[in-house]
Amino acid sequence: MPNRMLKFVDVAQRTPTKRGAEARREDFGEIYDEFDSQGAAEQAGRCSQCGIPFCQVHCPVHNNIPDWLMLTAEGRLEEAYEVSQATNNFPEICGRICPQDRLCEGNCVIEQAGHGTVTIGSVEKYITDTAWQNGWVKPVSPLKERAESVGVVGAGPAGLAAAEELRKRGYQVTVYDRYDRAGGLLIYGIPNFKLEKEVVERRARLLADSGIDFRLNFEVGRDASLAELRERHDAVLLATGVYKPRDLRVPGVGLENVYPAMEYLTASNRVGLGDSVPAFADGSFNAQGKRVVVIGGGDTAMDCVRTAVRQGATSVKCLYRRNRQNMPGSQREVANAEEEGVEFVWLAAPEALDGDDNKVSRVRAAQVHLGVADATGRQVPQILEGSSFSVDADMTIMALGFDPEDLPTLFGCRELETTRWGTVKVRYPSLMSSLEGVFAAGDIVRGASLVVWAIRDGRDAAAAIHDFIASKAAANAVAAE
Repeated sequence: MPNRMLKFVDVAQRTPTKRGAEARREDFGEIYDEFDSQGAAEQAGRCSQCGIPFCQVHCPVHNNIPDWLMLTAEGRLEEAYEVSQATNNFPEICGRICPQDRLCEGNCVIEQAGHGTVTIGSVEKYITDTAWQNGWVKPVSPLKERAESVGVVGAGPAGLAAAEELRKRGYQVTVYDRYDRAGGLLIYGIPNFKLEKEVVERRARLLADSGIDFRLNFEVGRDASLAELRERHDAVLLATGVYKPRDLRVPGVGLENVYPAMEYLTASNRVGLGDSVPAFADGSFNAQGKRVVVIGGGDTAMDCVRTAVRQGATSVKCLYRRNRQNMPGSQREVANAEEEGVEFVWLAAPEALDGDDNKVSRVRAAQVHLGVADATGRQVPQILEGSSFSVDADMTIMALGFDPEDLPTLFGCRELETTRWGTVKVRYPSLMSSLEGVFAAGDIVRGASLVVWAIRDGRDAAAAIHDFIASKAAANAVAAE
């Protein structure tokens, strides 16, 4: 077979066709079309197959990216899927929402050489969507069933990844979640234009078909205490994520029409799923005809501004206290938002929310100068005296990040140790908490982070839980002799 790789010199970088901004503004459909088989093979063939694949090194789950790119270029798509899913439980999701520009694609060797990165995320999405279409994605069928059971608290990416890995080993797995659908942030936090909900729902159905028991609308601390879950199961994994919104500490935050980002996004996603959402129906969470100001600069802020555009806001502005180069969110998301009409107000720090009749009508901010770098390497924002200005706002959305909820109180378990940030304290590499047999993974351990890191943490936790149960079984067997 002739060599189908190293085509980056002769073949230009190309992404799947992106729908025009005007068309995108009118609906919540995904913004990129699919690669066809020829386009995917051609772009995969641009890979240089370098000796040290920095794309793989900088992928949190260490996907074997050069291998499945080569298989795609050779038309061996079923094999490409098998390699892709061997290290990633949800490749079709990561292909859509991972910030590839900061991870695999941003570290592609040919990108550094000036030829334009291989479009890794788009090829990954194409491989797995093709696998679903052709029936190659199968429920887990363990070689041997085990009697031991594991309870997973949280049906987000960390919990679901751990549940699938444990099920592969034959464990009886029950996933508990307080929401009415599995998926967590994937269902209620990420808008359809980035991740259509059927993509998540079909994965949840597959896990259920694999024998994983889902207990939805279940709150630990209300329907059962953590102590009771420990009695039911041989091990428990806490993968609750972090959902407590960070407050904006300025005057006026208590005004009406000021909302936390997750409440706003959840309402929009529920409407898209066909749910009845009274707070949207009465106009509270509907941006139509409003001047919207979003405060924050991460990916959640980008989700909010782009959702407001699609809801028909008359204007959408994003206030961020640093500049574009220092934004924590994906630069691709920023570019997409700008194309869709979002105005970014850089180097702007909110000072107060003002309004009449107890409703916000403007955001008062001050201009910022970026000073010397702090211990993290980021420049410290410094307020410029006398630089205050106002931005009109009928709706203000706070997208300032998330903190952990108080799990020891919520779960009725004061013995569960947490860090000074409120995350669950675990021991490494076992990922076990202060309670024997209780593990934790994902954002509830590392703080708000990327979906792909949650998947990695869930996989690591599943391996640690297996080692714990297997060691305990071996010790019991020795004691019985």
